[in-house]
Amino acid sequence: MVIYAPAALLFLVFCWRMVRERRRFGNAVLLGLAALCGLAAWMYQLVTAGSTSGRVVAAALLGLGALGILVLVCLLFLNGLNMVRKEGRSPTNLLSLMGAVCVVAVVALVITAAVLRTPVLVGVGVAALGLACYLSFLFLSFVVYAFLYGRMRIRRKADFVVVLGSGLIGGSKVPPLLASRLLRAQEVHTLLSKRGDAPVLIASGGQGPDEKLPESHAMADFLTERGFPADLIEREDRSTTTEENLRFSKAIMEKTDPGYRCVVVTNNYHAFRAALTARRVGVRGQVVGSTTAAYFWPNATIREFAAVLVAYKRTNIAMSLFFVLCGVLAWATR
Repeated sequence: MVIYAPAALLFLVFCWRMVRERRRFGNAVLLGLAALCGLAAWMYQLVTAGSTSGRVVAAALLGLGALGILVLVCLLFLNGLNMVRKEGRSPTNLLSLMGAVCVVAVVALVITAAVLRTPVLVGVGVAALGLACYLSFLFLSFVVYAFLYGRMRIRRKADFVVVLGSGLIGGSKVPPLLASRLLRAQEVHTLLSKRGDAPVLIASGGQGPDEKLPESHAMADFLTERGFPADLIEREDRSTTTEENLRFSKAIMEKTDPGYRCVVVTNNYHAFRAALTARRVGVRGQVVGSTTAAYFWPNATIREFAAVLVAYKRTNIAMSLFFVLCGVLAWATR
């Protein structure tokens, strides 16, 4: 059982860091490494056991992995077509299709390099495979931890509920995506009000170039039309990005109560990245998510993951260069 020690140690460190601070991408990486080490130890145990059944199970797991890649490509392709049909052909709506194309391209490149064995193809194949494995590991870690984060309960009382804006339809109307955030914020507000004094709700969103009024004003009107007390709504109407949403809302909260606690509300696919941003700008509170249409979730998750990669660009550039170097070494040794 010693071979499972690294996985157990990594999992214990993950639990310790979770207790200290949930809003860290490093938590996702630690959980992924713990699962990877545990799986590797189990596979090693099956292969070295010497029994036929162990080898059959190991081969079956590898086969399931290959089947999983095929299913993933099909699902990404179908979701991409669905996104284009329902949301249009903007670059952000093509991420699922681009993901499917990239997976197929990497698999085709690796197979071609293995068959032809030319130095250039081997080098490119090694670099592409390494980078693909690295990004796949990070993506799976991100998705699993984001899922776990979104299901953690709000345990503390809060003085504020902050709702992040997401754009308006026709320059003035709250779209379904933003409506789900506002309705979720009402639920959270009701829950927190039962634990103590009713918190102030901050509608956060400025006015875009194609909007007739600030998002926060439309959000406030949406809430008051559904019976939410107008005197409990504060409008933050300068922000244009998630980071500005949180920074400007933080300024309002600190001005009112320097020792505040808050709950931030956004959509479920956006909750973990919003939590990472909230930690970076010093907002004292956790993030909860509202439901999102199933067809929208895969494409949006890829977009969120890409944004997280950019946020940690130095580390990811360094790792990319490392895999390129591995490819160069593979080419040079042929």
